[in-house]
Amino acid sequence: MLAFTMACTAVFAQPAAKTAAQKVCTDGYYKDLFMDGGCSLNSYPDLPAAEWLGLTMEQLSTAPRLEMTRLDTLAQNDRLVGNALDENGILLYPDGAPRFRVVYLNGGKALGHTRSLTAEGRAHFRTYLQNGGSIVGTCAGAFMVSLGAVRDTGYVPRPDYLCLWPGWTVGTGLEKSATGMRVEPGSPLLRYYDFGGDMQIDSVRHNGGCYAYMEENVPAGTEVLLRYIADTLQLKKPIHDKVSAWAWKESAQTGRVVVIGSHPERMVEGDRLELMAALLRYAMDGNGEARLKGVLENGVAREMVRTTSDNDPAFTRIGDRQYHHFAVDVPRGVKEITVELAAPAKWTDRFDLWLFADAEDFAFRENARWKNVGHGTDKHFTLPVVGPGRYYISVYCATKVDTVDSFYGEQYTGRTDVLNGVPYILKVSW
Repeated sequence: MLAFTMACTAVFAQPAAKTAAQKVCTDGYYKDLFMDGGCSLNSYPDLPAAEWLGLTMEQLSTAPRLEMTRLDTLAQNDRLVGNALDENGILLYPDGAPRFRVVYLNGGKALGHTRSLTAEGRAHFRTYLQNGGSIVGTCAGAFMVSLGAVRDTGYVPRPDYLCLWPGWTVGTGLEKSATGMRVEPGSPLLRYYDFGGDMQIDSVRHNGGCYAYMEENVPAGTEVLLRYIADTLQLKKPIHDKVSAWAWKESAQTGRVVVIGSHPERMVEGDRLELMAALLRYAMDGNGEARLKGVLENGVAREMVRTTSDNDPAFTRIGDRQYHHFAVDVPRGVKEITVELAAPAKWTDRFDLWLFADAEDFAFRENARWKNVGHGTDKHFTLPVVGPGRYYISVYCATKVDTVDSFYGEQYTGRTDVLNGVPYILKVSW
């Protein structure tokens, strides 16, 4: 048995109690996907599987590794770590909730990228996952989500990795080649495609990637998705039947990590295109469940005015295309309740906040029984009450930024003041 010392600073939250109304969030994100092609990673102009699936996407691009300058690192961390206009960086809302449904980590040099992010940037990725955002990684992306590598000499912890999956990887030593992939019986990827019906995917590009170490210290809940087919290759390190793709989700409220040691990301046809699409779809189906900000009390104004730096997410402002969910427990004998939404005076006409309510479930646009979607921030309505019970109230920020293309990817213009959040006050009374 290999001995090791845990050197990675990663905190994994205990699962929270589930309420009857919770469900996976598919609405309430700025966009579907963010493609990280930052420092030391491959940068591409598109992601074919994402386009095929019709996902909304933004990306970070940098110069090739040999041409990279300090400016690339500054541009990257201005977006991923934060700046004056956006304290959290673009992956997170002001309260730390995920702003994209899934982040895709490109191939490249894992350690070079994670070190370039700084400790603060790496912490943002952990917050993103813990609060319900999902991660897909290929090759270097699979390395950097782990705690480190296993070599002949033992465990090699990488405290500068993202440490999103508390398991270990092994380098294949195979470069500039390709392998087959065998679909694991019962793999959740089969929910989306049958890959030609033969349980195999041929000729998946491979260049210095990894496999999951499954001998010991395997995190509970790790799912085997695919295994390498490499029994006909003359390899220094046997990788045939090793786990080439795997997934992990800590709890119902966290996001899902889905990674592969190879490179299906540039594929535009056939089983390999479906493979990348399936990885993305399984990750997004693993987004965390909706969460309550709190339970409102009769006549007590809930002031959601804090900023990111206040470190008080339960009372922090709302971001672009984000929901804040609340509940109210109505006692017996109440016939109607009044819901009032307002913002501080200087914010009233600058932003559009929408108000929703439902008697059975978290109040989203597609299911809310009551809604007010007029311009401005101030809203109210009166709801009839049939018997005692819990009602759900939500606030949605309809104001969003605009984008322009640049060398480094999309840059924000227009209502950039929404990035640090819109303050509001919510009150329910009867």
